[in-house]
Amino acid sequence: MPLPLIRDAHLNYPRVGHAFFMRHGGVSEGIYASLNGGVGSKDSRDAVMENRRRMAEAIGVAPDRFLVPFQVHSNLAIAVDRPWAEDERPQVDGIVTRTPGLAIGVTGADCGMVLFADPQGGVVGACHAGWKGALNDVAGATISTMLGLGARRDRIVAVLGPTIAQKSYEVGPEFVARFTDIDPKFSRFFKPSVNEGHSLFDLPGFIGMRCRAAGVGLFENTDRDTYSDEESFYSYRRATHRGEADYGRLVGVIVLR
Repeated sequence: MPLPLIRDAHLNYPRVGHAFFMRHGGVSEGIYASLNGGVGSKDSRDAVMENRRRMAEAIGVAPDRFLVPFQVHSNLAIAVDRPWAEDERPQVDGIVTRTPGLAIGVTGADCGMVLFADPQGGVVGACHAGWKGALNDVAGATISTMLGLGARRDRIVAVLGPTIAQKSYEVGPEFVARFTDIDPKFSRFFKPSVNEGHSLFDLPGFIGMRCRAAGVGLFENTDRDTYSDEESFYSYRRATHRGEADYGRLVGVIVLR
């Protein structure tokens, strides 16, 4: 049975394959049920690797050519042209390639997973943008790395996968200050919450701003809220609110044919 996944029409090119995988179709159990792609979770490693194998098959590559970095909430991005061993995963949050048949991806569970493609230039990329990565412009770093491989800004299409929505992302005043201390104009990404002194943060909107500021030709948001749609997605914040010990990870991946 095909894995449940999301594909965006704006990335439908003959040379490009992509997927934002949902949480069903795997072998993990309990709070990880069922397509947990996070090797950093406390889930059974065998289960996660089987889930990754199924994702690789769905995107049309061998498991050893399905690459997801060790994410550290940074603004670091690298270009890759060959597979790496699982214990050699680079500690970055952006990954770019022009090598056909090399599927590159990132994980998320509320954080933004952004897939990039310049189909004419033959360059694709992916980045993991939580609030720290977004604030420090991991999207811009990933786009700059794509330019180094021959991409052109105005040809790049960027698509944001399932991400926590503003209505679900309440933050305190100290969080808002992290942004407005850097640029007071960032206040537009916050609106008052029903809880006094708190705000709702528009992470998808902020990521979109970063992509547009970097000059991409098109930015699209799949507009799926990981927090409120438990049937389809994992959510770090939902798990935290419930006092659960851990949470599963979604995967977004892109490949050149």
